[in-house]
This record gives sequence, structure tokens and C-alpha cells, in this order.
Amino acid sequence: MSDAVAGLRLAVGTLTVVPVGAIADPTRGHARWAMALAPVAALPVAAAVASLVAVGHLASLPALLTAALALAVIAVGTRAMHLDGLADTVDGIGAGWTRERALEVMRRGDVGPMGASALVLVLLTQVAALSTLVDRPQGWLVAGGAVVASRASVLLTCRVGMPSARPTGLGAVVAGCVPSWMTGLGGLVVTALLAATATAVGMSPAAGVVAVVLAAAAVWQLLRTCHRVLGGVTGDVMGAAIELSLAVVLVVLSSGRW
Repeated sequence: MSDAVAGLRLAVGTLTVVPVGAIADPTRGHARWAMALAPVAALPVAAAVASLVAVGHLASLPALLTAALALAVIAVGTRAMHLDGLADTVDGIGAGWTRERALEVMRRGDVGPMGASALVLVLLTQVAALSTLVDRPQGWLVAGGAVVASRASVLLTCRVGMPSARPTGLGAVVAGCVPSWMTGLGGLVVTALLAATATAVGMSPAAGVVAVVLAAAAVWQLLRTCHRVLGGVTGDVMGAAIELSLAVVLVVLSSGRW
């Protein structure tokens, strides 16, 4: 089995609930392709979200309800592990004191007040932004595109030069495995995809470009903080980056400016 195929199976099996059978211990080559193909692995979840938004529009459901249900589909389709990663990452960063204490707080898995607040704020932001898009005739396309684009954040999270905060775990396998050329190429592909999506629904293509740039800037700042506080990245940080990226993309695309 080629590294690309094994990587895609790893990405789908890790990032979604889609069954892919038993997955062997991944090599660095598998991990590299898994992170590069994360947006592709998200296509089943994106398709489910797009379908729900289309049905909600046809059924004239309230926009807020459709948006909330769409985010519920994402949570179910990803085992809610990205939301869990967001909460754990914020709790770890907020724990302060020492790197060891921060990692221990993240390892425990129980959600503290900072993590709970982050979950509420990010989900409210995502619901509010998505609700402005679902009433558009092609809102389903924007919703699906946003899901796919947000998964490209793992290319930054796992780029060369970003160490793992722990010697074991998912972060240790994928940290620093994505070369710079692959990160850049993935960013260009996702930017083109989101710009084309925006154009298809009557927005300016600049909306897609701005969404990707601002999402990348937000994730970059998150990673700088995690490097300083935690010493690197973990699987939880990957989840946090995905949720943060999704929120930024939806906010930008929801702007009436486009």
C-alpha cells in the first residue's frame, strides 16, 4: 500500500467516524500524507453538512436551527474530538505556571471553566455566522466548502519546525511531518477552492482568499502560543486549530461586504 493511500485511510479514520478498517501503526510517511489529505478526508462530513443545509433551506427551517443542526452533524461526524481538543487546549493554556502543569491539565480531559467558555463562544460564533449563509440558495455549497477549508489548518499545525509537546500520542506522530512546500501548495489549493466556491454563490472571490488568510493568521497565533506555553503541539491543538479555522472562515464568508 502506498504512503498516500495509507495516509488517506489514516486521515479518514482519525478525523471522521467513517469506518476504514484496522489501521497499522503509522509511519512518518503515512502521517505526512494524512495531514496533507485532511481536507479530502473531510469530504464525507462536508457532504453531510451541505445536504442538511440544502434540506433546511428547502424546508424553510429557521436559519439558526439549520445552522445548529449542521454543526451537530459536524460534531457527530468527527466524534466531537475537535471540540474536545479546543476545550482541552484552552484549559491547558490557561493553567499557566509550568509546561508540565499545562500538559497535565490537558491530559485529564475534564473541561474547566476556560475550556467551557471557549466552547460556548466558538460554537455561538459558528452558529451565528453559518445562519447568515444557510438561507442563500447555494448556502449548502458555502457550508461544505468551509468544512473542507478548515481542515487545511492541520498543514500549519504539523509543518516542519513545529515540535511535539509530548514524546507520545498523535501529536508526536504528526508534528513536524509536513514539509514547507506541501504546506504552501495545500494553502494555495484550498484558497482557490474557497474562492471558486464564493464565486459560485455570487460572492466576490476575494471572500475566499480573505477567509483563508485570516484563518491561517488565527491558527498561526494559536500555534505560537502553544509553542510558548506547551512546548509544541498535541492532538488537542490540532482539534483547536480546526475549530478556530472553521469559525474564522464562516465569519468572513458571512460578511455582507461580499
